[in-house]
Amino acid sequence: MRGWIPALLSLALALASLLPTAGARRSQDLHCGACRALVDELEWEIAQVDPRKTIQMGSFRINPDGSQSVVEVPYARSEAHLTELLERVCEKMKEYGEKADPATHRKSYVRVISHDGTKMDLSGVKFDGDVTSSLKFACESIAEEYEDELIEFLSHEAENVKDRLCSKRTDLCDHALHIPHDEL
Repeated sequence: MRGWIPALLSLALALASLLPTAGARRSQDLHCGACRALVDELEWEIAQVDPRKTIQMGSFRINPDGSQSVVEVPYARSEAHLTELLERVCEKMKEYGEKADPATHRKSYVRVISHDGTKMDLSGVKFDGDVTSSLKFACESIAEEYEDELIEFLSHEAENVKDRLCSKRTDLCDHALHIPHDEL
């Protein structure tokens, strides 16, 4: 009878050691998914703006020669527009669900409601209040913490913004992609 107590304690310790890694992996998956969804939503919102729409930037003061240093820049990628988007984009996380990879059990986050209303394949997607609230909270944290980086990357048209921002610059997705990050 005494022989099973050490075995039971060993099993309990082994299981306890696995719990933090499962929780850490869930957190990594959540933050990586939130970052990738955030960038997707921002890029989609930018694409919806009329490319001819501009905003005046610069100083509105009159120079000694009577001129002003004002330039017009495309509105879609202006700092003013991007800042406005960052304030409200995380609300879109309610349109996402969680999908687990059957082989690795890693979680990813996919839209459950398309932008254009087309039917989506939702097989294997978990969609509930816990998922959406966790994703929204992670999105808001990332938007706040990395606001400058998001504006920097999105103010210029660039390729692979998701990978460059979510993996290389912020390390939020390094666990999944094994891509080294940029030095800041």
